[in-house]
Amino acid sequence: MISNKKGLKALSPLFLLLALIAAVIVMSLTDVSVDGKSVPVMPLTVAFLIASVYAIAISGGMPLTKRIDTYSRGAGASDLLLMLWIYVLAGAFAASAKAIGSIDATVNFALNVLPPNLILPGLFLAACFISISIGTSVGTVVALVPIAAGIASQTGTNAALVTAIVVGGAYFGDNLSFISDTTVVATQTQHCKMSDKFRVNVMIVAPAALVILIIYAILGADVQAPTHVGEASFVKVLPYLVVLITAICGMNVMAVLSIGIILCGVIGLFQGSFGFYGWLLNMNTGIIGMGEMVIIAMMAGGMLGMIKHNGGIDFLIEKLTAHVSTRRGAELSIAALVSLVNICTANNTIAILTVGAISRRIGDRFGVDNRKAASILDTFSCCVQGILPYGVQILLAAGLSGLSPIDILPYLYYPFAIGIAALLAILIRYPKKYS
Repeated sequence: MISNKKGLKALSPLFLLLALIAAVIVMSLTDVSVDGKSVPVMPLTVAFLIASVYAIAISGGMPLTKRIDTYSRGAGASDLLLMLWIYVLAGAFAASAKAIGSIDATVNFALNVLPPNLILPGLFLAACFISISIGTSVGTVVALVPIAAGIASQTGTNAALVTAIVVGGAYFGDNLSFISDTTVVATQTQHCKMSDKFRVNVMIVAPAALVILIIYAILGADVQAPTHVGEASFVKVLPYLVVLITAICGMNVMAVLSIGIILCGVIGLFQGSFGFYGWLLNMNTGIIGMGEMVIIAMMAGGMLGMIKHNGGIDFLIEKLTAHVSTRRGAELSIAALVSLVNICTANNTIAILTVGAISRRIGDRFGVDNRKAASILDTFSCCVQGILPYGVQILLAAGLSGLSPIDILPYLYYPFAIGIAALLAILIRYPKKYS
């Protein structure tokens, strides 16, 4: 058993980080000017640096070199490095596509097909369809955020809102798709069928998705069509079509992005958009543009690795399962467990893996339907992951749209909505058949 003092100390870097992120949000309302450029008073990278240094400093009982080594292992974990490679490839693809005019051509295609007042709900539906088809929120963000940012620029719509629409829709599929990592892990750890979990899960989140769709329709009612919509060249749209089709076919996202980069290069070279060296320079620009997001992700991984090493996650699990006495309490404890561990790991799949077995034991003890337990695990993990400013998806969306994660946060309606829907499902015992 971990003592309260040791457990709270292990978690204190996370508390500090959350306090600093809150300060970033408040201070971002009062930007300062540096060399003529408006910047937030507390940059997000500095907040992570302070929390990381603190995490290393409080980890007593081992030499400083050992602490730094532990932090570095967290910052260089294999799953995190995979995400960093995706950042690099996504930056190179986005810059290459922009250089040959793919983004503008795809935006023009969307503006020609969709009436202005349906652009926002149309984007949400597109993100929902793509994410449930490919089963990954990361792939959806990579494919649609550059297009969404272009649409925002052309129509004068809030870029943070449009980017958040895509991120929200990406979690629709992450939560429900049969090929999503979270669905696979949730059903396997709770010993239930994917189809059964899907039926329960969709009953919980479908009302939330419908409400959010209506909200986007209302918000988009006043969107004005641009005075001039350019030509949608099919050749220039091709890279995005190939990326979407290969992703839907189940190809690995890194292979998808690599194909997209090569295709952009071939089109650019044949059409004279750039020479070979120019193509390399464009890729370099895109990769450098992801630098801040890579740094934040690595510092987050290192700090969270220190928390896990010091027993912070074990402390959470121990405390949250100590006083469960009813079925409703059991479901709430499962929700709290996966949410808090997700905050500590910034990875919803890892969070479900971490608490899956103990969640099943809680469910078996208090008679929680394993199909609902799997839905709770998946939905709450997607809710939390969808609003973490240091989560992979938001960092990636911010890098591709040229925004700060803090800019996107207030507009993430869908992740908040599914969290509320899942909490209500526990409190009011819905769906009754599975409660």
